[in-house]
Amino acid sequence: MHLLSLIVFVFWFCSGKTSGEDQPIQTFLIPHSHMDVGWVYTIQESMHAYAANVYSSVTEELSKVKERRFISVEQEFFRLWWDSVASDTQKKQVRQLVKEGRLEFIIGGQVMHDEAVTDLEDEILQLTEGHGFLYQTFGVRPQFSWHVDPFGASATTPVLFSLAGFNTHLISRIDYDLKDGMQKNKKLQFVWRGSPSLKAQQEIFTHTMDQYSYCTPSHIPFSNRSGFYWNGVALFPDPPKDGVYPNMSLPVTKETVHSYAQTMAENIKQRAAWFRTNHLLWPWGCDKQFYNSSVQFRNMDPLITYINQNSKEFGVTVQYATLSEYFQSVHQSNLTWDVRGSEDFLPYSTEPYQAWTGFYASRNVLKGVARRASSRLRAAETLFTRYRISFPDGPVAKDWALEKLRALRWAVSEVQHHDGITGTESPKVAEMYVQHLLQGMMGAEELLAALFLLPQNLDVSGAPSRSAGQALEQHVIIYNPLAWNISSVVNMTVTFPSAVVRDDGGQPVPAQIQRSAQCNASYDLFFVVQLGGLQHRKYSVQFSETPCSGKFKCKRTYEAQGVAFERRHVRDWRKTGRRLLPVINGCYKLMFDQDTNLLHSEQRRIMVTQDFWEYDANGDVEAGPISDNYIFSANGSAVRAYKAVEMEIIPGKVLTEIRQRFYRSVTGDWNYDYAYSITTRVPEYSEAGPWCHRLEQTYSLGPLRLNTEVVLRTSSSLNNNRTLYSDDNGYQMMKRTYKKFTNNTVARNYFPMVRTAYIQDDISRLVLLSDRAHGVSSQADGQLEVMLHRRLWNNLQWNLGYNLTLNDSSVVRPTLWMILGSVAATSKLYQRGAVELQHRPVVIFNSPVPPVVLPPSLHLLSLSIPGWNYTSDHDLHLRKEVRSEPDYDRVLLRVVHLFEEGEDPELSKPVTVNLKDVLKGVGEVRDLEERSLTGTWNITSLQRWRWKTADTSGKSEEWNQGFTVTISPKEIRTFFIHFRTRND
Repeated sequence: MHLLSLIVFVFWFCSGKTSGEDQPIQTFLIPHSHMDVGWVYTIQESMHAYAANVYSSVTEELSKVKERRFISVEQEFFRLWWDSVASDTQKKQVRQLVKEGRLEFIIGGQVMHDEAVTDLEDEILQLTEGHGFLYQTFGVRPQFSWHVDPFGASATTPVLFSLAGFNTHLISRIDYDLKDGMQKNKKLQFVWRGSPSLKAQQEIFTHTMDQYSYCTPSHIPFSNRSGFYWNGVALFPDPPKDGVYPNMSLPVTKETVHSYAQTMAENIKQRAAWFRTNHLLWPWGCDKQFYNSSVQFRNMDPLITYINQNSKEFGVTVQYATLSEYFQSVHQSNLTWDVRGSEDFLPYSTEPYQAWTGFYASRNVLKGVARRASSRLRAAETLFTRYRISFPDGPVAKDWALEKLRALRWAVSEVQHHDGITGTESPKVAEMYVQHLLQGMMGAEELLAALFLLPQNLDVSGAPSRSAGQALEQHVIIYNPLAWNISSVVNMTVTFPSAVVRDDGGQPVPAQIQRSAQCNASYDLFFVVQLGGLQHRKYSVQFSETPCSGKFKCKRTYEAQGVAFERRHVRDWRKTGRRLLPVINGCYKLMFDQDTNLLHSEQRRIMVTQDFWEYDANGDVEAGPISDNYIFSANGSAVRAYKAVEMEIIPGKVLTEIRQRFYRSVTGDWNYDYAYSITTRVPEYSEAGPWCHRLEQTYSLGPLRLNTEVVLRTSSSLNNNRTLYSDDNGYQMMKRTYKKFTNNTVARNYFPMVRTAYIQDDISRLVLLSDRAHGVSSQADGQLEVMLHRRLWNNLQWNLGYNLTLNDSSVVRPTLWMILGSVAATSKLYQRGAVELQHRPVVIFNSPVPPVVLPPSLHLLSLSIPGWNYTSDHDLHLRKEVRSEPDYDRVLLRVVHLFEEGEDPELSKPVTVNLKDVLKGVGEVRDLEERSLTGTWNITSLQRWRWKTADTSGKSEEWNQGFTVTISPKEIRTFFIHFRTRND
């Protein structure tokens, strides 16, 4: 801190004043570089062009001058630099800078994750990945967030950051008109209680950036770049040979310093008027800045000196600062802050016609691959953990296994970036994400095969080597990755028309085989599995090339045959509802209309129809607002996306399948020229349990016509007044009330749906559960509209220059589960159902193990071996050299209570469990230690800042004693566990 700034601060603090015209405004200048982990350029291209240089040059420049500061945000680039670029000298310098607090790690996650379409489990993963690295490398634990670029702010994020030990949360992108009002009324800072169940227990002070956001103001008239960017604009792929970058700001000289100082001081005073204290956070930097930081600091140093020497004239003082230094000053002001409840800041609009609601559905394929990779990672983590506990000296090399897990952890973490999972990146970056995810999943499959000593030539698709005329046998293991007992249906694609399925006791299990909906040359085999929590069972599948006969015993296998219904043209829909065909199971009586080939109702009580509609997007910037990767700008109302519908019903013993195909023309061939399809599977078997209520629907969409955005529209007789509920990150449900706007009402009433959305009236509820993120809306009473796919092109120069036009010609096949019923009944079903859709049974191989079963309100979020090489005792960790070997004995356990306070009379109650008893199926628990969300804090030593509010209730926190833990609604509890081994 400069001496003059220190004197001013001491005077201000001792006087007890928080503002006043007689005091200079204390400006905390925060040097930073916003580095997108993806977006336009791949990770490798960004590292080569500028990212590596940021850390090399910043390290050098901070080491020269004590007053200089820098914050590091996206850890993926720092980790790559640390592991592959940094010299020993640079590493030594970094350690010293971190120790002195001049280089500060902010957020600390692998990326700055998106907040709209990310899943809770993946947010925690990427945060844990970064925190583990930082703690084991430097012994530091990030305590401040810098969520400056995600497109809207979720109420889940402040809850997670509170649990991770953060003291403050910083956001930026919220609705332009809302931010304007908050600025005028000095409401940009508040205490946010993101969870209605946790309330003040996990509150966090939240700072909203003003209208200038995270970039330096860009209105300096004499500067080419207009924004204090003396190093210019990064170039790809290679830096210029002469070292001169385009759009470099004019240097600070004797001739220009006064103009710079005057412009900066005027901006500081303008912004300070929007905040309550006399402190101002002034971000210095923007996208891809500080790759040549010597130029940056060489110009800012004299500018700061000049302003401080003339502080009386300018009315401000300026100092280099980290985020912690700024927030410490705000905290010490001891003001009483407004409280914000569990409302989020979604959706997000920058202008009346720029609603950033399109990215909820952009790149559906990427969103699906990312979610599948996350699910497979979790299964591999739990299995490897059980293997290590049961066979610590087993044949699978632990280093190799951890390497496979870490590769998939990295890939799943990386794609959570706010220009990754959002689908707002360029095509080559999207391909990079998918490649990393697929490679990681392949590694996880190798690990699973090794864990269970699987022969390398066995095909898990269910198509073994053929031997003509003989019954062939395939052995499969079905693994339940959840800590619940489940009854489920497994679907295998096979090449034989007949099959028998037996369990590990040799008894036939309910099974059904039929021609595949995707390919006439293959068959879908469905069979029922019943599994305990974290348990796997062996099943044998015996195939035959001929249908069942007396000699080939398959009386429990049903060979289902379809019944086709005549194609119905929309132009002929005049009298409908006259010929209703029922499909009945133990929970539903679905009525299909033979006059339309559409769903008509459920038990004639709730009218329900589903079909596809299209929004036509404008692609010409001269003709009006456009849609692109980010933005949905509806060009009028949606129109029906088809002209004719065909239907086929395949009754079965395990399930009944209804296949509906939607044609753009009335002359398309059966099975071929349809643009869209819905395949609905209705459970039929008698022991379905909760599955009885879940109508699984798989859709096929594409390739779409250019500039088309396609929605699945579910219309019902529910009187919901266009109000819907959709989830924040699969963690909590948010009420979405329909609002009318002067412009762009359709797009501004779209919301993210990560796992769940529903509409309801006083009696009934219609729920949709999703296997990936989508956009969702209720544009009319009783209507639930899900945007599934987009294909766009426009002539905006920005999008053309960066290839961000989303010309996505893929065919996508997302899955939704639909649940219909009373509000009370569906409340018991949808929370667990959303998790079960996310983590469906996995086909693997091995012998049975004891089950691990949690109470129905609790979900096992994590059971993994992080492998971090640090001790959980912070003081001991800082005193000793970092261990060179990973720790394979420490197990990280997370448990979440799924239900909100008051949501269900029984399931919303606090749950008390003895974790030693619950985990005895894994091994004997030796000790249990409660930790912060990412594991870096012992919960008993975590002392987060307290903020003064008018409402001081509900701020007590309790920790576990011994092995018995009580988990309240929406709580997430994290533990380190050690299991007893033979050597203990």
